Amino acid sequence: MKKSLIALAVLAASGAAMAQSSVTIFGVVDAGYSVGNGSVSNSTAMRTDRIGSSRLGFRGVEDLGGGMRAEFWLEAGVANDSGAGSATNTNNQAVTSLASAGTQGLTFNRKSTVGLVGSMGEIRLGRDYSPQFYPDAQYDPFGTNGVASSLIAYGGGLAAVRASNMIAYHSPVVGGFKVMIATYLGEAASTAAKVGDGNGMWLNYAKGPLSIGYASATTTTGAGTEVETTTMGGSYDLGVARLMFNSNTVSNTGAADIKGTMMGALIPMAGGTLKFSNASLKQGAAETKRNAVGFVKPLSKRTSLFATYARNGNSGGATRALNGAVTGANASSTGYDLGVNHTF
Repeated sequence: MKKSLIALAVLAASGAAMAQSSVTIFGVVDAGYSVGNGSVSNSTAMRTDRIGSSRLGFRGVEDLGGGMRAEFWLEAGVANDSGAGSATNTNNQAVTSLASAGTQGLTFNRKSTVGLVGSMGEIRLGRDYSPQFYPDAQYDPFGTNGVASSLIAYGGGLAAVRASNMIAYHSPVVGGFKVMIATYLGEAASTAAKVGDGNGMWLNYAKGPLSIGYASATTTTGAGTEVETTTMGGSYDLGVARLMFNSNTVSNTGAADIKGTMMGALIPMAGGTLKFSNASLKQGAAETKRNAVGFVKPLSKRTSLFATYARNGNSGGATRALNGAVTGANASSTGYDLGVNHTF
C-alpha cells in the first residue's frame, strides 16, 4: 500500500508538471506546378510556398506562476520539392549559406525566439519578423507567397522581412490596440560601421470588422547609409467580402524612393475563397503594375487545393517577371500556380 501511495504521488507530481509545460510540433507542406512566361525566357517548375510557406516548427510554453510564462519558438523553412532547408543570415547583412546548393541543411531561419510573457506584455529575443513587415503580411490577399506574392514588400534590405539578433517588446491588446517596439543588432565591431543595426515599431488596431496597421523602421546598410521603410495598411470585413489596402515606401540613401500600393479583396465563394489584387511598384520612372486572381478550395480543415494567376505590366524600363521567367524592359510577364497545401 505504501509503495502504491508513493507511485501515485510521483504520477500526480509528473501530471502537474506536464500541465504547466507543453511543446507543440507544427508545420505546413505546400507545393505547386509553377509556370512563368516572359519576353526573353519562360520557366516551368515544381515550387514550394505557393499560398503558404512550407515549414517545420516547435513551440513551447512553461507556466512560471504569478501570471508569467516562458515561451520559445523554433521554425525552419523547408523546400519540400527537394527536401532542402532554407538559408538564413546571422547579422542582417548577408545571407549565410551553410551548405552548397541542393544540400542546404535545416536552419530555423523563419523564427528562433525565446521570451517572457506577463500581464504587461512580452519580451522576445532572437530572430523574428521585423516590425515593418507586419502590414505587408496582414493586408495583402495573397500574402507573401507564390506567383501573386506581395509586389510591394521586401524593399527594406535583408531586414525587410525578418531580423536576427532582435530584442522586441509586444504589448498586450488593450481596447483593440497593440504595439511592437524592436531593435536588432548587426553585431559589428565597435570600430566598424554599425551595419545591420536597426530600430522599428509597429502599431495595430483590430476590433470588429476593422483592422489597421502602421510600421516604420530604419536599418543601417553601411557607413553613412541606411534604408528607411514605412508601411501601412488596413482591412474591413463586409461579410460578403474582406476589402484590403496596403502601401509601402522605402528610402535608400543615394537612390530613388521605392513606392508601392495595393488594393485587394477576399471573397467567400463556392465553399472556398476567391482572391483579387491590383498593385503598383514604382522607383523613378520604372513602374510595374500587377493584377492577380486566385481561388483556394478547402478539402478539409487542413488540406486545400489552389490556383493563382498573375500578370505584370512593366513601363519606364522595368523588367520584373514572374515565377522565374525573364522579360525585357517594358515587356509584360504572366504566370500561374496550381497546387496543394496541407497544415499539421
